[in-house]
Amino acid sequence: MAPSSNYILAVSGLGNVVGTGGSVARLFARELGYRVALISRPRKEVHDLKDEIAKGGGVAEVFSVEEYSYQSMNKVFEDIKKHWPDGRLKCAVWNTSQWSRIPFLDITEKDITASATINIISATAFSQAAVRAFTSPSPGSDADQGGTLIMTGATSATRGHTHFGAFAAGKHGLRALSQSIAREYGPQGVHVAFVIIDGTILTRITARMFSSVEGKDPNWMQDERQRLSPDSIARAYLYLHQQTPDAWTLEMDLRPAKEKF
Repeated sequence: MAPSSNYILAVSGLGNVVGTGGSVARLFARELGYRVALISRPRKEVHDLKDEIAKGGGVAEVFSVEEYSYQSMNKVFEDIKKHWPDGRLKCAVWNTSQWSRIPFLDITEKDITASATINIISATAFSQAAVRAFTSPSPGSDADQGGTLIMTGATSATRGHTHFGAFAAGKHGLRALSQSIAREYGPQGVHVAFVIIDGTILTRITARMFSSVEGKDPNWMQDERQRLSPDSIARAYLYLHQQTPDAWTLEMDLRPAKEKF
């Protein structure tokens, strides 16, 4: 475990903590000693993750939200600042997802609103709060200025596909948002990275859902060449955060070796 730091990682989108968000939280606490703000809808598993990080010598706190909205994202960052008044946000990871697979003519107003709310409206508020924190005056050294904003994307952010109209619309918006923030705030030390996850991420849920895909070996999810692992994605996020400003990555594609693209 790295020595404790007053730097903060805020990670939103944790689910049952066995996916990307949970792996990012564990890695940043362990390797960098960052305090970890766990942003999630109320779930016991997230509190268990807080305890797990604490038992490993790290520092974490749960910041629950009843819904992902513009207002809730603003408030949660206020709560983080109140909880750690001596801390400074250094990395923010938007991992919140709203997945759907709906035939185009079956898409309802509720479906498209849900996609826009998560991928555009809430992501905008989350990013605004992060950028304000990154660019706020620092009582410490100039090294405290700036920070890293990482957004978890998907292949649907670059191209639409059959039955993915609502999902792709939201992810396209998230990608455009990341590009715009990078161009506006990069000169002020804000590194924005959009990560395109192209493939199935191995978790207990996906292993159960996709183990019986037609035409594939029942054990295909155990082959690291055919799926991604949350821990491997987390290491890529750590790499992005540790990049120096002379060579920042704007977009990164992550896919297993055998993924078709």
